[in-house]
Amino acid sequence: MTTAPLIPLNDGHSIPQVGLGVYKVSDSEAVDAIASALQSGYRHIDTATLYDNETGVGEAVKRAAVPRAEIFVTTKVFQDRHGYDEARRSFDESLQRLQLEYVDLFLIHWPAPKQNRYVETWRALEKIQADGLARSIGVSNFHTHHLDRLAAETSIVPSVNQVELHPWLPQAELRAYHAAHGIATEAWSPLARGRVLDNPVLDEIAARHGVSAAQVVIRWHVQLGNVVIPKSITPSRIASNIDIFDFSLDDDDLALIATLESGERTGRDPDDVG
Repeated sequence: MTTAPLIPLNDGHSIPQVGLGVYKVSDSEAVDAIASALQSGYRHIDTATLYDNETGVGEAVKRAAVPRAEIFVTTKVFQDRHGYDEARRSFDESLQRLQLEYVDLFLIHWPAPKQNRYVETWRALEKIQADGLARSIGVSNFHTHHLDRLAAETSIVPSVNQVELHPWLPQAELRAYHAAHGIATEAWSPLARGRVLDNPVLDEIAARHGVSAAQVVIRWHVQLGNVVIPKSITPSRIASNIDIFDFSLDDDDLALIATLESGERTGRDPDDVG
């Protein structure tokens, strides 16, 4: 069984560097996938209100042989619940569906800048953390200008910013901002929604190390210092996605991966999400 390293957060807590994402996974699939993940050494599960599977995630955690204190659970408030009171209610509903007394990380899913309410929403997250209901709080899909506004108008720096990040969109400028402000970088769509498969550059590196292209890219994330949450419901892939700590990418490998950068997204630009 493989154990992922812990990444320290700016609030004194830590987050497992490799986790399981459950986007577009049903409740029943989530129960089975999380069971496989926990058996393979995962201790980090990432869900959201939008995913409509918090009930399944909570059931998997309740059934697990692993103690709750060892499982890092993330969920998120969607942009249709922005605002102080709405975000508080959304969190309470998430906690009820998860059947948990607390979550380890609660995120604003998108800044939705056209609504101009993410600062209010962040203040709700600050209160949720103060009440001990979320150990850590953070954001998702925030650009640097969104983070600058939170810094100017609120008192707590997000512990995490979860953003689209993969070899085609390595987000170097944003990662540098995070490093300068003590924010952990977490990558969603870390495998570019399957684009890593059948890529000749990644296949060449994978053949050299005797691993898969997906393992190469997850290892790349780890060496960059990212938290990474690959999604799968297939037990063999779940196991292989965390089995990336017995090889390292060298400078030549990293230089080849850098040639893939194009700025292309698999999702939308956060400034365009209302």
